[in-house]
Amino acid sequence: MAELVFVRHGQASFGADDYDKLSELGWRQSRWLGEYFAQRDAAFDLVLRGSLRRHAETLAGIGEGMGRTLAAQVDARLDEYDSHLLLHAHLKGKPLPQSGDRREHFRILREAMYAWTEGTLEGTTGETAAVRQHEPFAEFRDRVLAALAQMREGAAKRVLVVSSGGPISAVLAEVLGMPPRGVVDLNLQTRNTGITELQAGASRIHCVSFNNVPHLDRPDRAGTLTYS
Repeated sequence: MAELVFVRHGQASFGADDYDKLSELGWRQSRWLGEYFAQRDAAFDLVLRGSLRRHAETLAGIGEGMGRTLAAQVDARLDEYDSHLLLHAHLKGKPLPQSGDRREHFRILREAMYAWTEGTLEGTTGETAAVRQHEPFAEFRDRVLAALAQMREGAAKRVLVVSSGGPISAVLAEVLGMPPRGVVDLNLQTRNTGITELQAGASRIHCVSFNNVPHLDRPDRAGTLTYS
């Protein structure tokens, strides 16, 4: 059996011009996770990450906390869906409400993602439009699960995977036999630098834990739990 340790990236830069980079808190979350791994003498036979900047920076922060550089294989199949394109399709090109309310933002995103998973979001069938079309949910899910299958086929016994909430949720929904909507419900609960652990063999795979943040669960780190 192989142990697959999935980590969602640290807090990104929500509301900034470039979301795809860690905030200062995101860097601290990543370093704290690395310190947590180091305190437990955690070792990994294989390290994988998506190709996004926030994945690379999270892994760098984990390495800083562990006191060493973690060489990783980059696999773009572990990248997140493009939420901006989903929102654009859902709102039919209209701008998001400018209230700055995160709850409103994620309420609208949830609606868009439900339609996406059901195949009813405009653009999921590949029709031509002036704007770039979003990735159909079936394609997103297939690429993520293909990456998971390759992990299970390898010889590594303990694998660290740094990715995003969407891919991690797609993997877990598959393991738990959840319907497509379950990917959305899991995704919107995922915590920054949350740990999800799976045990995987040739014929069986099961969930050991989901979304744990032991490195943040201490009195001096109150207020450091984030979701974006």
